[in-house]
Amino acid sequence: MTYHELLVGMTRKELKVKYKNSILGFAWSLLNPLLYLVVFYIAFVKILGSGVPAFPIYLLSGLLVWNLFSTGLSGACLSVVSNAGLVKKVSFPREILPLAAVGSMLIHFFLQSLVLFAVLALVQWHVAWAYMPLLPLALIALLLLTGALGILLSATNVYLRDTQHFLELALLAWFWVTPIVYGFMTIDRRSGGWFKKVYLLNPVTPIVLIFQRAIYGKLDNPKVAVTAAQPKLNGILPHWGMGTYLAYLGYSFVVGAIILAIAISVFGRLEANFAEEL
Repeated sequence: MTYHELLVGMTRKELKVKYKNSILGFAWSLLNPLLYLVVFYIAFVKILGSGVPAFPIYLLSGLLVWNLFSTGLSGACLSVVSNAGLVKKVSFPREILPLAAVGSMLIHFFLQSLVLFAVLALVQWHVAWAYMPLLPLALIALLLLTGALGILLSATNVYLRDTQHFLELALLAWFWVTPIVYGFMTIDRRSGGWFKKVYLLNPVTPIVLIFQRAIYGKLDNPKVAVTAAQPKLNGILPHWGMGTYLAYLGYSFVVGAIILAIAISVFGRLEANFAEEL
């Protein structure tokens, strides 16, 4: 069996185990973003009065990215420990375990995407077609970043089980420093240029912005009047050209590649003693 066939087989196993004896099956993958949607709609629109037009579409365009990243990374972190029996008995490239966990979450990503685009078609939402070609590149960058971090954390979690608990807290903080429930231009308006540069060091941010730019598409809020003192008061998404989005996406690729190189090195050194530690 080739490594490709093994990866596909392990991905299928992850999906079967996840929904074993489940009545709703894959439908559960749709409940997570729907719950997010309901909670954040009530909190940010009904209570706090978010000024983002068509907030549910804006929210879901960013949640698509975040759900794949966070659930894929969480599953990858636990993958080696969860498959301890297999690791002890069978010889195979252990890196396939975290990659299979990410692969199973990719299936959920496509299911959620189908639902989102069905809603867009139903309400006749005008997406930014010119930016649609960036979505596959952004998805590849996201998979690279998630897979690289997953390989690294899956190895360290074997030796230090606090890794999985630390990851839960890190993802919680990471979510709020990623422009998903608020417009990116809020950062530009309420902070200096240095803070925005630091904020953009988050490699997930360019990927989220590309999905929002292509799917949500609205750059400004027409219901908010701008003033000379605050010319960006109505901004939601940055007025960047295609080249700028590609440049920031290139940064995400570079970060992912660096983490992958580190992950492969660390995983290779720690893998020999997995069976003993498990």
